[in-house]
This record gives sequence, structure tokens and C-alpha cells, in this order.
Amino acid sequence: MRRARVRLAKLTSPRSISLIASPIDGRRCKGCSVKKPVGTVLLSSAEGEALIAQVHQSNLPPADAGMVEQIIRMYFWLVFALQEAKLSVKRLRTLLFGKSPGSSPWPEASSAPTQADGDETSASAILAAEAEVAARAEQAPPVAARKPEQDTPKGGHRPGTGRLGASAYTGATRTQCRHEELAVGQRCPVCGQGTLYALPAGVEIRLDGNALLSAMRYEVEKLRCSACGEIFTAGLPAGVGAEKYSPQARAVLAVSRYYLGIPGYRLQGYQAMLGVPVPDATQWDQIEVVGDCAYKVFEQMEHEAAQGELIFHDDTAVRILALLKDNRDLVAAAQAQGLSTPQERTGMHTTALAVQVGEHTAILYYSSRRHAGENLQGLLDKREAGLAKPLAMSDALVSNEVADESLLIRCHCLAHGRRKFSDLAEVFPHECQVVLEVIRQVFEHDAQARQEQLSPSERLAYHQRLSGPLMEGLHTWLHKQVDDRLVEPNSALGKAIAYLQGHWATLTQFLHHEGAPLDNNFAERALKLFIRQRNNSLFFATEHSAYIASVLTSLIATCIAAGGNAVEYLVALQEHRREVFADPAAWLPWAYANGRASP
Repeated sequence: MRRARVRLAKLTSPRSISLIASPIDGRRCKGCSVKKPVGTVLLSSAEGEALIAQVHQSNLPPADAGMVEQIIRMYFWLVFALQEAKLSVKRLRTLLFGKSPGSSPWPEASSAPTQADGDETSASAILAAEAEVAARAEQAPPVAARKPEQDTPKGGHRPGTGRLGASAYTGATRTQCRHEELAVGQRCPVCGQGTLYALPAGVEIRLDGNALLSAMRYEVEKLRCSACGEIFTAGLPAGVGAEKYSPQARAVLAVSRYYLGIPGYRLQGYQAMLGVPVPDATQWDQIEVVGDCAYKVFEQMEHEAAQGELIFHDDTAVRILALLKDNRDLVAAAQAQGLSTPQERTGMHTTALAVQVGEHTAILYYSSRRHAGENLQGLLDKREAGLAKPLAMSDALVSNEVADESLLIRCHCLAHGRRKFSDLAEVFPHECQVVLEVIRQVFEHDAQARQEQLSPSERLAYHQRLSGPLMEGLHTWLHKQVDDRLVEPNSALGKAIAYLQGHWATLTQFLHHEGAPLDNNFAERALKLFIRQRNNSLFFATEHSAYIASVLTSLIATCIAAGGNAVEYLVALQEHRREVFADPAAWLPWAYANGRASP
């Protein structure tokens, strides 16, 4: 069935089409009054056809009746187009009208024939007749029944949330409180018969608030000789550094900027509020000192990551003011040559490369004009010869590809493929349910493999045994939809099916290679650090500041992934700068976290 030329009755969905409007005053627009209808207007496909017939039977001139018919049909076509639009319009509709209370993405009732208010259009009128829906239901790939325990809601708090015990406050200052009048061995002041003996100390936690950076003011005594004029100044207490900003203060500034995402001007206002002012320009000067102590470790981490066996990568947008200025110059030069757009690249991107290196994870960031594929190619150029091909997980964008794809084993994100169907679940409930149910079970198998801590070879065999038949059945079903012309190829559903078919080999690498992941969620989660910075600070001033941000965010994220304390780690890099430059491999984030007791 081709939808480009279908009639009105086949353009509508099984649900009645409604216009929800509130009464408002009429507005004048170029001499005509535009007023929204009052209340709710329900218009089904049958009612639409009847309305068109009444228009033609009225005393309206034929030209006017034809115009009204065109407006009614345009209305139904627009509603259908909005229903089939995938992501942005659906989200906009949700923002405007909210989600339907208690509705399921693919209710069973919507896939069965319905009849209400004289509407003879079935729930599957968009796709095919009622018999065709029943036939496709029988042709759907088999899915295993869900276990009863899988439907039981877990509830409760996630680990690490809610009320915390005293042992969780590892950074708390410890103070011992002793009895002022009582001691071990004394007579009990209540009964006067027994003696007091020691019990394990009780613990009380009190939380206080302070500025992010605190200041200590030292007033040093000065003495001057009345004869020679020599001035004698008292020394500072032991342990007080010679510099105004300690390594700890610089590390806190770096973590607040690149982990918490606090922009300099906001921190400047907060510090001034508490009487410890730190101008934003001064913050950058101190952060730059940390970067000067850390870039050698970043370069070493690049070399280590190049030898990794599994690479997740993805892109997000970034704004760099210096490059934006270059863009304006490029546009002006192109327009001077009679071109509308410049031939040179004007985009800016932040790439996240999350690399599995043995038992460790290296997270690298790059902010520049280069795409994720180009940054990955730069990393592969540092790879030693003779190593096995690494697994590379990404979405299916061309910008993620490297110059020579034969150098790696390409995996594509199955979650991206699933999303194309979940966005259409309300419009195509039956077809989307088939695909989503299979993918749901595949992800449950992967979660079970992680829970049982299967080795890569055991995980591969587990997926081949349980997920393989499901995916093969889904593959056959997808081809049948296209070969039997059950789906319009140019529709949103047809394009979603074409996406799975076109990338089937890369979407199912987890059935053929040990350790191949199902999705690219790791890289997307890693990108959130830079997205947080972008949402708060909007831009970087220069390419150099973007590079410093990439270096420090990479080290902070990798240190946290290794279970280390990022603040203490950056302090150690500053205090041992000479040793860091002499042997950066010994100061990699995971080496520091494993070799030192980090709280």
C-alpha cells in the first residue's frame, strides 16, 4: 500500500483526532480574524468524509467548496505527518500536552480491531487491512516468555543514596570528646556500687558549610633596629607554602571547573559572597598551572589507549570563540568569491574516546574541528604493529568512521537502532512491539551475563545460544516486511527497518566477537562531563583553553573511573612535577589509584 496517494480514511490513526484549545480572544492578522475553537473538537476520518460531502452539497460556490475540502484534507494530512514524525516533533508534543496518563507505548487494545462512534477504520488501517495484521502477528519472530521475577518492581533507594552511616564520611575531621569529670575505674555516680569501664566510642556527624576555597590570614610580627634600620620578620608556621595558592587550591579549582562544571564567573561571585574573593581570571591562571603539570601524563595515556582492545567513541558540539571568529572570516572570504558558504570546515566538536586497556579504562577528550573518526584515526596511528584489531563501538554516523575501516572491527550501537522504533511506538504499535520485544530480551541477556560475571568467551557463547535465534528471527521478519510490501519504504517505519537491515552485521557483532558491546552508552555518559561544561560556560575562548580542558577532564574522568580521588591526584602531579616528567607512565591515573591509598 503506497501512502503517498491514499484517501482520507487511510491517513488517520485508530485514535480519534482532536484539537484541544482554550477560549481566547480573536486576533487580527492582515485584515482577517483568527480565533481558536472553544473547547474540544473531535473529528474522526468518517466524520471528515461526511463533512466534505456536506460542504459539496451546500450552496457554497464550487470553487469555495473545493477550497474547504482542500483545507480539511490538509488538516488530516498534517495530523498524520505529525504522528509519523520521529523525534523532535514527538518531544515537542509531549512538552506541550504531556504524556497520556496510564498509556502504554504499545497497548494491546490498539492492535485489535475497534469500532466507535461509527468509525469503521480499524487500528491497523494505516498499515494494512485487519487480516494482514493478524497474519503478521503470526509471522513475528518467537520471543521467550518473561520470568515472573523480571516483572517485580525493585523499588527502594539505589546503592549509595538515602541516609548514610558515619563510615561514609571518610573526609571528616576527627575530634575526640572525653568526659570532663568521669574516667575509667571511677565509682558510678548513679548507683555508687559499680566501677566505670570503657566502651567503643559513639559517633556523631555534624556538617558545616564553607567556601570552595578558604583563606588563612597570617599576621607576621616585624621588628626594626633603631640604629641600622634592619627589619626582622617572623617566619610563617611550619607547613605553610611559599606560594599564595596551594596545590590543593589549584586542584579544587580544576575539579570544580571540569568535573562540577562551575564557570569561573559563578565561582567568583560565590567566593566573594563568603569573603574569600577569587577573580575568574586568577582561577584560569591557577588551572593553567595544573595543566602544565599534567599534559605529559595525558600524552602517555594516549599512547596506552592506542594499544587498547575496545574503543567507545562519540561526538558532541562545542563552541570555541577563536574558531568562531575564523568562521566569520571564512564566510566573508567565500561571499567575496560569490559563494554562499565556505569550502573549509566550520564545525567544532568534542570527541570522547573511552578505551578499555586490559583491566584499566582510559577516557580521552578532544575539542577541535576534528570529528570522532578523525580523532580515533589519530589514536590508531600511535598503535603498535602486530596487535589484533580493536573493537570500535559508535553510532552509524559517517563522521565516526576512520580512513581505513579495515584496521578495526566496527560495532554499531543497538540502542540507537532500538530508539528509532521506540519513537514510533504510538504510530506503529504492532510492528514496533515486535522489534522492541526482541531487543529488550537481548539486553536482558547481556545484563544477566554481567550479573553472573561471565568471561568474554562465556558471554559470547551465552549470546549465541539465547540471543542468536531471537536476532535471526527478527532479521527474517524485517526482510519479510520489505519483500512482501507490508511497509512503505519511504515511511518512518520503513526507514527504521532499513536502518537495521543496512547495519545488521555491525549491530550484531556481539554474536561473533568476544567482548563486543551492545551499545555506546559508555561514550555517551563520558560526554556528559563536557556537555555539563558547555551548558554552564557556553564556550572556550581559545583553542589552548579547550586543550587544557581536554587534558584535565581526561585525567579527572579516568582517575574517577579507576576509583581514585581526583583532587589528591592533581595535587600529587603538582608536588612531583619533576618525577612526573621523568616517568609519566608511573603517574597514570590508574597507577596512582592502585599504588596509593585514596579515600
